[in-house]
Amino acid sequence: MTPPGIALPGNRWDLLAGRAPDVAPAVSVIVAHYEQPEQLARCLAALAGQDHPADRLEVIVADDGSVSEPVVPAGVRLVRQPDEGFRLAAVRNLGAAHATGEVLVFLDADTVPEPGFVGELTRMPGLAPDVVAVGRRRHADLAGVPPVADVRTVVAGRELAEPAWLAEAYGRSRNLLDADDRSYRHTIGAVLACSRLIFDATGGFDETFRSYGGEDWEWTYRAWLRGALLAHVPEAVAWHDGPDAGARDDHDRVTRNAEAVLLADLIPVPGTRPRGLPTSHVDIAVTPPADASPAASFVSVDSVIADVPGSVSVPAAELSVGSASLDRVRIHVEIVRPIRVGEGLRPLVERVGREGLGTLTVLDDADRTLLRVRALRAVAREARWGRNDLFRRVSERADGIRPLDEEPDVAAYLGGWG
Repeated sequence: MTPPGIALPGNRWDLLAGRAPDVAPAVSVIVAHYEQPEQLARCLAALAGQDHPADRLEVIVADDGSVSEPVVPAGVRLVRQPDEGFRLAAVRNLGAAHATGEVLVFLDADTVPEPGFVGELTRMPGLAPDVVAVGRRRHADLAGVPPVADVRTVVAGRELAEPAWLAEAYGRSRNLLDADDRSYRHTIGAVLACSRLIFDATGGFDETFRSYGGEDWEWTYRAWLRGALLAHVPEAVAWHDGPDAGARDDHDRVTRNAEAVLLADLIPVPGTRPRGLPTSHVDIAVTPPADASPAASFVSVDSVIADVPGSVSVPAAELSVGSASLDRVRIHVEIVRPIRVGEGLRPLVERVGREGLGTLTVLDDADRTLLRVRALRAVAREARWGRNDLFRRVSERADGIRPLDEEPDVAAYLGGWG
């Protein structure tokens, strides 16, 4: 069944400019909390002052096992889990499990939204459910500030520096309009919105995260692979109480390294995965040609893998069924005819990611298809909408890729003399 809303091509959320839903989406704001009563009070007061229609706004406080039960005003739902250590991913999932909205907003208790935050952040997911939107998290010293409906009336003179690297990334990418396979690094779980459709497609946050940082990036990467578009909405402003974590004295290199090592295994894309060590997840899956001889299949697959770092041979049936090791596959190299790759395939695979292509087909001089390079995020989105025109398709010839029209000499191939 086709989902409601607009199907967008590529990452073209800019096609929604100037458009608003006919009816404001039903929004559930999930506020993650642990032992922050004063900060929570400020957050909830600001949520009560949102300009999003009150009858279309649900607020859920998801508590990660605070000693004392949080105090919430009438109309705000409270859900709790036992204190078993830092479980931000799990508590966000808990809140989402109780949410009834078609759009989910994830907000942290120490982050105070401006009145237009919810409306601005949910506009695009409310129009096009594939959009994952991240707001602008600003920073201020809010200690001692009373709860108010409009944080802008009390924040003047308390502002702290925003992380320059993030502002620069948004500038370079035109607020993520030019997103790529590593743009997950520019999302923040404390000011994030997505449709229920996309959240369910990901299976939620990975609850194996049991320490600060990384769970939002890992979730965003899986959303991307399942066809999400990424958009930064600078008009959706929320104020974080205190400096950015990277600017704090307690956020040292050891902490950052632990996060990077964990993500290296979970996000096998180049630039995040290890340079030499294997990971438990496959980034590029290579499937052999159907009905080829064992020798032709061997040379075809082996020569592809030799030219394309990060690629792994996978039986076609296994890729279709899926498995835990294959849930992060970014690109599928489907060998259609027996081939031998000398060189030249790697830049074509990289082009698929760099240009956001759906499929790149490699042809021989007789216009026969030798292989196809598919972005599985394109496959996922087009399957969801029953469309085949949401991503660009191109065909290329490559001098270093030639068909094997005869049975290959495997020994000569391996030995390098034929």
